[in-house]
Amino acid sequence: MHKSTATAAAEGEFPFPAQGGYKGALLHSDCPLSSIPLPETQDRKLVFVVTEDWFFASHFLPMVRAARELGLAVTVVTRVRAHREAIEALGAKIVPLDIERRSLNPITMGDASGQLAAILKAEKADLVHCIALKGILLGGFAATLAGVGRRVYALTGLGFIGARTDLVGRLSQRAIRLLMRGLQTGRTRYVFENTDDPKLLGLNPADSHVTILGGAGVDPEVLKPEPLPVQPPIKVGVVARMLWSKGIDVAVEAVRMARAKGAPIELSLYGAPDPSNPKAIPEATLKAWSAEPGIAWHGATRDIAGVWREHHVACLPSRGGEGLPRTLLEAAACGRAIVTTDVPGCRTLVRDGVEGLLVPPGDAASLSEALMTLTQEPDRIARMGEAARARVLDGFTERDVMNSVKELYRSMLAS
Repeated sequence: MHKSTATAAAEGEFPFPAQGGYKGALLHSDCPLSSIPLPETQDRKLVFVVTEDWFFASHFLPMVRAARELGLAVTVVTRVRAHREAIEALGAKIVPLDIERRSLNPITMGDASGQLAAILKAEKADLVHCIALKGILLGGFAATLAGVGRRVYALTGLGFIGARTDLVGRLSQRAIRLLMRGLQTGRTRYVFENTDDPKLLGLNPADSHVTILGGAGVDPEVLKPEPLPVQPPIKVGVVARMLWSKGIDVAVEAVRMARAKGAPIELSLYGAPDPSNPKAIPEATLKAWSAEPGIAWHGATRDIAGVWREHHVACLPSRGGEGLPRTLLEAAACGRAIVTTDVPGCRTLVRDGVEGLLVPPGDAASLSEALMTLTQEPDRIARMGEAARARVLDGFTERDVMNSVKELYRSMLAS
């Protein structure tokens, strides 16, 4: 059963452009690239560095499959919790390294980098793929110590740093730019999930050393459109980690406002707080919201297809800092219209008025108006859902991501 990346935190699992899509940026092909290993990739060693096994299992298994198709030996260095089996099932080797993703203590980081450098040497890594900011800082320094020059730095969103536009945010972005330049070699490549994040780090998304992926990609054969439920009411679903940064409170307030005006809208929240995230919404707050008319918090779910079968509209009122939210890709693959915010990552997939509607972040009134508009236009909801499905098929599938990653690895190992 397909599992959303955003909904299984409580179970110790995932706490969680222009017309025509990303064909160019993704090196999109209608057919899979050849799976016959080439001399430059056969039996070479790829090492992933990522802080949490649940995060790797939820987003990056297609990259393991891509690497294995190339004949690469794959090792994943991560903090192991509940997902060793899912990763190893694809032929990857797991090397545990206890990395606390929230801690940037220099002593702890230095010790972990030393341990990681020893692992890279022991594994005889030809290429290191570092995921997310902490993985990049940790893995980049360790690769320097181990003498590994081929590095992929994959930023899957900038979190609160990307969401902030004040002085603190600008200074943080500048600090990250300086740190990453210090860990850069002539054979370093950067991977992003949208074209906004490279610019924040002083990179040109069109440069040859920058690759833009369609997020984690989704399997359109697993997630398929089904008939919309009968309406009214319009049923709106939010599938995400229950974090303030995801704008869950904005969705709740928007639905309150719409219902107060008589709009037939019901809101369902699916997901759990990320216990290691300081921005987690307390469970007591979620339960209090769920006690209100028209609002229900369901906790974590494994059945993402079942969620969208029962809802008309997918909503993610993120305050920013996204890469490309997988929850939006999942909803789009299921043929559901999307209402989200005009922030990097979200607007990468959703074009206002085409696949859904974009509203300003943190603006409950605008979100409420958008939802109320859709209650009066059921045909438009259906058309947007069809467009969302077509959008996913145009560069955002798992195979699209795998093809792009394979081309990246090939080019790096051939140099």
